[in-house]
Amino acid sequence: MRILKRCWNSLNIAFSMYSKLPAAQCDWSEENMKYVMCFFPWVGGIIGLLCFGWDRLALYLGVRDALRNVVLMAIPVTVTGGIHLDGFLDTSDAMSSWRPMEKRLEILKDSHAGAFAIICGIVYFFLLYGVLDSVRGDLVCVYACCFVISRSLSAFSVVTFPKASTKGTVAGFSKNAQTRVIQATCVCYILLVGLIMFLLQPVYAAAALLGAAGTFAWYYHRAMKYFGGINGDLAGYFLTVCELVMPFLMVIVSNFIR
Repeated sequence: MRILKRCWNSLNIAFSMYSKLPAAQCDWSEENMKYVMCFFPWVGGIIGLLCFGWDRLALYLGVRDALRNVVLMAIPVTVTGGIHLDGFLDTSDAMSSWRPMEKRLEILKDSHAGAFAIICGIVYFFLLYGVLDSVRGDLVCVYACCFVISRSLSAFSVVTFPKASTKGTVAGFSKNAQTRVIQATCVCYILLVGLIMFLLQPVYAAAALLGAAGTFAWYYHRAMKYFGGINGDLAGYFLTVCELVMPFLMVIVSNFIR
């Protein structure tokens, strides 16, 4: 019963931290923080279900493509409160500055949005809109699974990769986490959801998972080279980019096989 209560509290902390979904209040103690990353991908599962449900509803109601695409773009931001997008914007500013590592880390802490963040944000949403406009039919089911894959990889990195700082959210979660349990859980999520994707559409699943793996390797390389490790902003940056790359490759592949 004690472990169940601890997992329940970790679930609520995960939803409180990484989403705007209702969650029970609980103490953010070291004990309750141990399994938070195990439940982080669950937020992605809800986002995926909402995206799939909206696509079906839009098709049934005959909603225009522009509205359908914009709502699909808005669902992840609305559910998460934009926490990962904030990391994407901060990291875009830091990366575009081409300053020394110490200065880049300072830029990540700056709450103000620079010009590069705004430019990258605009470009990101234009690209996402174009990609989602082509995510139709069989691609939608596979796309809905991508949100779990990206968060499973992000959670895995939080407890595995070196940290850019001993302070901050990621360092705190990693310090109190049950590393082996979270790593094993994330791998299980990836294998299970990856299998579901292959059963739905093997070719699109292969493209999406290849995109996720490539983005994950690129994320590790960039984080180590330019920041000396990861933090919350970099984890959010990876997740945001990954959720663009996966459907992008699916769309590219679909154009070749149709």
